Amino acid sequence: MNTLFLEPFSGISGDMFLGALLDLGVDADALQCELAKLGVSGWHLHAERRTKSGLSGIWANVHLDHAHDHAHSHADGHSHHDEHDDHLHDHPHPAGHSHGHAHEPEHEHEHEHKHEAHRDFADIRALITASPLNAWVKERAIAVFARLAAAEGKIHGLPPEEVHFHEVGAVDSIVDIVGGCIALDLLGRPRVLSAQVVEGSGTVRCAHGLLPVPAPATLEILSSRAIPFTQCEEPNELVTPTGAALLAELVEEFGPLRDAVVQRVGYGLGTRDNRTRPNVLRAWLCLPATTEAIPHDWQTDTVAVLETNLDDLSGEVLGQFLPKALAAGALDVFHTPIQMKKNRPGVLLTVLCTPANADRFTEMLLRETSSFGVRRTLTERRKLRREFAVVSTAFGDVSVKLGLLDGRVVQAAPEFEPCRLLAEQAGVPVRVVIEAALRALPAGAGVG
Repeated sequence: MNTLFLEPFSGISGDMFLGALLDLGVDADALQCELAKLGVSGWHLHAERRTKSGLSGIWANVHLDHAHDHAHSHADGHSHHDEHDDHLHDHPHPAGHSHGHAHEPEHEHEHEHKHEAHRDFADIRALITASPLNAWVKERAIAVFARLAAAEGKIHGLPPEEVHFHEVGAVDSIVDIVGGCIALDLLGRPRVLSAQVVEGSGTVRCAHGLLPVPAPATLEILSSRAIPFTQCEEPNELVTPTGAALLAELVEEFGPLRDAVVQRVGYGLGTRDNRTRPNVLRAWLCLPATTEAIPHDWQTDTVAVLETNLDDLSGEVLGQFLPKALAAGALDVFHTPIQMKKNRPGVLLTVLCTPANADRFTEMLLRETSSFGVRRTLTERRKLRREFAVVSTAFGDVSVKLGLLDGRVVQAAPEFEPCRLLAEQAGVPVRVVIEAALRALPAGAGVG
């Protein structure tokens, strides 16, 4: 599996992340084609090769086609989008009040959005969910937005569902976040690792007034995932809330890269001219050091793993939940004995399902068990190609499931229920019928 390694030595924003992935080889036309599935109008994506401090890379910027276009250049040469791209309201406002950005940079013009439409987190989630984008992209993008909404909600004492994105910021953030997830998908869904995150210092002018860097939402997102970061001498904000949310949701580990072969290097460019370091995000696309010359022909997919720890659920209810979840379409359901706090015996209840069904089974766990919370992770699977063969035995015909790897049968499993029925009819142990079915496999289909 390939690895995407990020180096946020000069911070990270949504557009810098998107630019780095485009520089790694993501096709811009394919990206825009996928983004069009959202059905959001009034924007187009600029992706240009430029240089920053002598480094060649891709500058990606969302250009909005209306009067509130915030990607225009300012006198100091910075763009609003590059400076700070969360675009969240600091609190809901009644009609007729002006709206400041949640965290506006010190040099930015003040804008009023008295008559502007707004989208809250629920609106954006519904928009992404209803789109024909694939399930992996939708799951990832919604999770990134959820981190943004949760951070702003905590700061302002609001439920995440009530956190509003003003129309300009909503379109901007939708394209950056969903576009970043689409770009990862087009790169083959590599695992994402990151070097240590570097943030600037100094202050940033927000709707709340002058605040130290990191800005509140950025700090909240980084701390919620316990992401280690260091501050440098650059007197500017380097990590935006969107950049922090992408790191928090997508990166598996933070630290030095090990045992990888670099395949390509990409640079995502910002528009700021920093004093101490280039305003770029460097990204490496790496192959595992142990990559084999000939890939296996196994099948791959992604499953959602839902887990909850329980110490107060009766065995009857637990026993009833497993077949009900399987009947509802779970890929697998199982429980494992664990020891919980205060030395209480408990169980770890696990449900495997498709990512598209994760919310449905999360609700089932919360409603039908004593769980107060469900952990969710997306996990890649490698699966043997499956075929079925019918073999004749002295007891009757038996269907056998075969698992093939690189054209060779490595697993064979006679279907249990037909074997059980034949064993009952013949008055023999079921293992005798199973062994007979395995012996009856045709030549060349032996397990090995």
